[in-house]
Amino acid sequence: MASLGLWLVRRTHGTGGGTAFGYAGGQAAMMFGFAFVCVVETVALSVLLSDWPAVHAVVLFLDVYTVVFVVALHAASVVRPHVLDPGALRVRQAVHVDLRIPLERIAAVRRELRMTHEKADGELDVAVGSQTTVAVELTEPVTHVTFFGRRREVRVVRFHADDADALVRALAAARAARAQGSL
Repeated sequence: MASLGLWLVRRTHGTGGGTAFGYAGGQAAMMFGFAFVCVVETVALSVLLSDWPAVHAVVLFLDVYTVVFVVALHAASVVRPHVLDPGALRVRQAVHVDLRIPLERIAAVRRELRMTHEKADGELDVAVGSQTTVAVELTEPVTHVTFFGRRREVRVVRFHADDADALVRALAAARAARAQGSL
């Protein structure tokens, strides 16, 4: 619910000093459509259960909670964008994924639109609306820790960004600037 509060006051989480790249635009219509359907269901069940006050109260609570939860899921994606800072690219998806990739480990980055994703060892696909738009290949693996704490090493990371071209250009420029600084 903290994400909902941040979203309402138009703040982001964990972007200090870096450039933020959003990814929630690809799912916004679907999430708000789902929230609308939940609201319609809430109204319909309120009418149907009006003769049973106890059941009506429980179902009304659950339905309102569901609507708030759906909006909060979208808010979590909006307030936690991908972040490019001078030392790393942070790939995120709401509170589920937060992967920090040091710039020196990036071998290649490209704009790559994919609609299907086969599970493969050493690959992490962070899709939004079943698509990814950026692919990052690494020189050595980074450790991805899942939401429930499972660790796995990844060498290729694919993710969605609303402005994938700008992210790829910014990432290439940051890598070039870092290479110039190390010479």
